[in-house]
Amino acid sequence: MTLPGKEFQKLAEIVDVLMSEKGCPWDRVQTRETLKPYLIEECYETLEALDENDPEKIKDELGDLMYQILFHSKISEQNNEFGIADVVRTIREKMVRRHPHVFDQASAETPDAVVDQWEEIKKTEKASSQRDSVLSGIPAHLPALARSQKLQKKAAKIGFDWKKIDDVFLKLDEEVEEFKQALRAGDGKSASEELGDILFVLVNIAKFKKIDAEESLRKTNQKFIRRFQYIEEQALKQKRDLKDMSLDEMEALWQDAKKIKS
Repeated sequence: MTLPGKEFQKLAEIVDVLMSEKGCPWDRVQTRETLKPYLIEECYETLEALDENDPEKIKDELGDLMYQILFHSKISEQNNEFGIADVVRTIREKMVRRHPHVFDQASAETPDAVVDQWEEIKKTEKASSQRDSVLSGIPAHLPALARSQKLQKKAAKIGFDWKKIDDVFLKLDEEVEEFKQALRAGDGKSASEELGDILFVLVNIAKFKKIDAEESLRKTNQKFIRRFQYIEEQALKQKRDLKDMSLDEMEALWQDAKKIKS
């Protein structure tokens, strides 16, 4: 495998040129704020490539993601804050510091033990900061489902959690009933809140069973797309518009798709 140093340096130099006075007019006017949507987009395109397990696409999307990191680092360098070398050094030092079972004399024999040790080290790193809540440090811009999962995991670490999953299922039944009551009463605001409570409890169930709720929903979304597109394909073959098909006809095609499109 080719050593990455020279290739990385060439890419960093390209960013330098694009951001210079004689560089690209578009690149030169970008800011941290204007780049936010692109960073989010590249992250999700990388996830999609990983889902498809396509090495060429993964390579391409990881490159786009790396470019965003270089782009942000160059903006910070121009602001006399830090450069890409500082970013690389900081993450290198952090990885060594948070893996004392590899680079020092600590012991962690299981993945769970590694996670516990990681969290303890993070606490010592943040001890001097203003983060005085157990729930601090979870990005506000995370998708709501993923953020809910992280919030609950952090709370559970200090014992704020149900003891048995059966208790969580009882809570789910309670929240579903409260949601139904809000709907029957025509109280839209309460119904919205109760639906949020249902989703929150479902995330807790996922936590109990060590299921990534965000990943589960992403995969279900993709599965829905594959199966619905099958219905569209069949309608096209029949030279029919979906709007002219009955629900029973579409349901029959959906059942066919379930057999073909896992």
